[in-house]
Amino acid sequence: MIDSALGGVMAHIRNTGDSKHGRPGGYRRSGTTMRRTLRREAPSTIGLLADEQDFAAMRRYRTFTFDDHTVYLQQVEVLLKSLSAQGMHATVALFDPEEYAEYCAESGLAPDTPASRSRFTAEVASAGATVAYTGQPIDTLIPLLVSRAVRRATWEYATMILAGLGECADCGKDVGQAAFDRASHLLLRMLETAGPGTHHLVCSTPTDNENLLAVLHTERDSAGPARLGTQEGAEFVTVLAVGIALERPGGVVLRTSRPGTQDRVHGWRLTRGDLAPLSAGEVFSAYCTDADTGEPVAPESHVEYCAGFDLGADAPESHH
Repeated sequence: MIDSALGGVMAHIRNTGDSKHGRPGGYRRSGTTMRRTLRREAPSTIGLLADEQDFAAMRRYRTFTFDDHTVYLQQVEVLLKSLSAQGMHATVALFDPEEYAEYCAESGLAPDTPASRSRFTAEVASAGATVAYTGQPIDTLIPLLVSRAVRRATWEYATMILAGLGECADCGKDVGQAAFDRASHLLLRMLETAGPGTHHLVCSTPTDNENLLAVLHTERDSAGPARLGTQEGAEFVTVLAVGIALERPGGVVLRTSRPGTQDRVHGWRLTRGDLAPLSAGEVFSAYCTDADTGEPVAPESHVEYCAGFDLGADAPESHH
């Protein structure tokens, strides 16, 4: 929310004493100047209502004064630009009206106040998905924020599934941890075998309630190992681990790009808790079929569809 832009706490400074207690040379900055300096160093967080449905839900509150979603988004962008122009760091978090109402009820807060919205925004930003504002247009920022929020929710749900699997009845090992270790090993083997280049991986794992999807981007040069983003890598491994632990029929696709060569696409089928290589024909069929309609999609001219490579068996066992 715009009225919850202040993410930090402003210090109250008492300006007392004479010049000899001030800065060297007898110069003493005024309290107002010091507060302005501190304000520039206090981060700001904005809770954003990304779609019209959420925006409409907030209009029931008297203190929420906006009545047009387009105008609201324009004013959010103006605020972000203003904060950036002042040299202030700003982040944007997704504001969910239903979660906000639940938060107020559990915390005993009156929901129809800017202070409650500000407090909720700070809580969301501390534990949820945020996007740092770096000057990007609002139309670019919103899809990025929504995507990051979905990824965060997927990771939390997958983590909950793994944590609830308990111990193996035969060997006593933690099933979720064993599956995570196995998934980590498979991912590293995949990237090591793929070699240098820019790698884009997608993992799909069905569960009882929904289909989990994880995406990973990473690069590897010829002189060193693959570079994994900590959060993105953990999300990918966790989703793959769910498929391994539950033995669901998911899959993984790897696309590798290198300068001066065609992109190469490899695929694996997740079956019985392991990744089995797909044939080149199966990769082509999977990659060139619309997932929603089942209709064929024209193949890309600069892409070579390849069989998945053997990831080997020398890895931690996922379960016993």
